[in-house]
Amino acid sequence: MSLLKCDFRVVGPIQTNCYFLYREDTKECLIIDPGYEADKIEAYVQKKQLHVAGILLTHGHFDHITAADEVRKKFQTKIYASGKEKELMADPRMNVSVMMGESVSLKADVWLEDGQELEMLGETMRCILTPGHTGGGMCFYFPKACMLFSGDTLFQESVGRTDFPTGSSRELIRSVREKLLVLPEAVRVYPGHGLMTTIRDEQMFNPYAVQ
Repeated sequence: MSLLKCDFRVVGPIQTNCYFLYREDTKECLIIDPGYEADKIEAYVQKKQLHVAGILLTHGHFDHITAADEVRKKFQTKIYASGKEKELMADPRMNVSVMMGESVSLKADVWLEDGQELEMLGETMRCILTPGHTGGGMCFYFPKACMLFSGDTLFQESVGRTDFPTGSSRELIRSVREKLLVLPEAVRVYPGHGLMTTIRDEQMFNPYAVQ
């Protein structure tokens, strides 16, 4: 039985879900997509008395990464992201932070590969490269906990947009159908925006699931 629990806070102007995945016993925690409002993120960690073990980024758009460096420095931890997202994360035009009048450039401490497995919070985490919303988008799957953090690849009955740099609608649909909807039906899906869903519900109700 998994000891992992998940909570979230909605942050920033695009209402991004920033997740806190933590163990009930050790209080070790992963922060997923700290897009904005580092103070709100810090307050949650302190209130729950969590120990931050790392930061996971599903992709490099500004609304998912803007507070990441501040959070990294605050908790003296590492940022993990897809190796194929290096250029986009570093380029304010590509990560569309310039659209918000900002200039965000970020480099991860650990660059991840498709299919790579890491021990995180005492469980195995599998990295699933899901190009489409961005060229290097990555989902994080915890099989024992039956949890998938899907970023902006898969939403409840929808998928992410593909009209920003490195986006591709063809690649996105392929990623959703061939890499995510083949996971066990009971897997809970935690998207970058909106409500939680399950693989079963998306297989049944997501219009992009139809072959």
